[in-house]
Amino acid sequence: MQKRALGSTGIDVSVLGLGTVKIGRNQQVKYPTGFELPDDDSVVELFELARSLGINFIDTAPAYGSSEQRLGELLPDHHDWVIVTKVGEIFENGKSRFDFSYDYTVASIEQSLRKLRRDVLDVVLVHSDGNDMDIINREPVFDALESVKNKGLIKAYGMSSKTVEGGSWVVQHCDVVMATANLEYDDERPVLELAEKLNKGVIIKKGLQSGHADSASGGTGVEAAFRHILGQPGVSSMIVGTINKQHLRDNVAIVNELMK
Repeated sequence: MQKRALGSTGIDVSVLGLGTVKIGRNQQVKYPTGFELPDDDSVVELFELARSLGINFIDTAPAYGSSEQRLGELLPDHHDWVIVTKVGEIFENGKSRFDFSYDYTVASIEQSLRKLRRDVLDVVLVHSDGNDMDIINREPVFDALESVKNKGLIKAYGMSSKTVEGGSWVVQHCDVVMATANLEYDDERPVLELAEKLNKGVIIKKGLQSGHADSASGGTGVEAAFRHILGQPGVSSMIVGTINKQHLRDNVAIVNELMK
């Protein structure tokens, strides 16, 4: 699988990354059908398959239930993977709440280091609640991330943003932005174009519309979605979450064909 530079971070990531919501949380998610969390053996098999197919990039978050914990326990050769995790959102008792304070951000990073069994985190993103500019202007979360980066505990940071204004600020002041793009939504293209100009890392979320792009779910098809996203300016990698090994094989085959 082709790898691309994650902006100027010095990190190379597979153009297809694996999202891990489905290994840690099945409440309050927006997929077309419900699912059971996979057992440990199934998780190990999934990641062994992903590695064999050339994927080196994994997306997780504290808000993804037990995802971080399971990655730390089950990920084969886990130091060979590039992992992006997040701060700010907490999922408890079936609901999300947000905390962008300095102390909570530092504590969250320390907890992620323990759960993922790492000495350094590759990428940490602010998990936006949708009010990007309020977070940027009123909360100390980015000051905390810069401090932790200066201590050598994280390599790069940014935001999983939800607005053009917020994403553009992140591209100008941070290392990496996670933006939304798919066949039904192209509003954040200016963020991608600016990131390409400034050589900042771009991770795409919701490229398959949380599974709704699949023609079986009434969408326009997975291949069309991949072609659209991976042809966008500045894109380093597209995150797709799955616990279905055949879906993973199919996705990789499509991406590899498109990258020829």
